[in-house]
Amino acid sequence: MTAADSTRYLVAIAAAAAESKGAEDLLAFDVSEPLPLVDVFLLATGSSERNVAAIADAVEEAMHENGVKRLRREGRHESRWVLLDFGDLVVHVFHEQERVFYGLERLWKDCPIVAIEAVAPASAE
Repeated sequence: MTAADSTRYLVAIAAAAAESKGAEDLLAFDVSEPLPLVDVFLLATGSSERNVAAIADAVEEAMHENGVKRLRREGRHESRWVLLDFGDLVVHVFHEQERVFYGLERLWKDCPIVAIEAVAPASAE
């Protein structure tokens, strides 16, 4: 099983929102094989607690604007590692130190990497 095209599109939306707030080291893993309830994990890094919170807020807003409901959010109060669950897509926004410490890349290294595509801009009419 591989991540659905619709989930790949959501990855692009979330990644663009994260990048707009200065997120670095974006990486997406197709975790649909080991985790039957999730298709993709998107990892992003912020440089401070304030930056992590801003990235998480931007991702939530972009997803909401695209009709995607957040099912769960964890860690927003501390803003060291914010987890945003959108069902098929789970976004992990880390402070630099937490990203290194928890090393999710090592944990999911056997899962395929999902290319992060650019979102096509809406046409102005």
